[in-house]
Amino acid sequence: MTTYNEIGWKKTIAPLRIGLTTFRNYWAALLEWREREKLRANLYDLSDRELHDIGIARDQIEYFVSNRFIDPRGVVYPP
Repeated sequence: MTTYNEIGWKKTIAPLRIGLTTFRNYWAALLEWREREKLRANLYDLSDRELHDIGIARDQIEYFVSNRFIDPRGVVYPP
């Protein structure tokens, strides 16, 4: 759909697309941040024994939360 302003020039919807894309990016970043915070809280709630059972130490929690797709134990998973 094409709209025209008062002097007949064609308006585009590019600014709207840019705004929507920016909003989607911010929304995705917010959801990712909330997921990391939830994971961080859950890991800190575990005892040292429970953390040991899953293979991470308490001082590795921040690294693990920030790099969720990297195994802190050095295990390499096939792609």
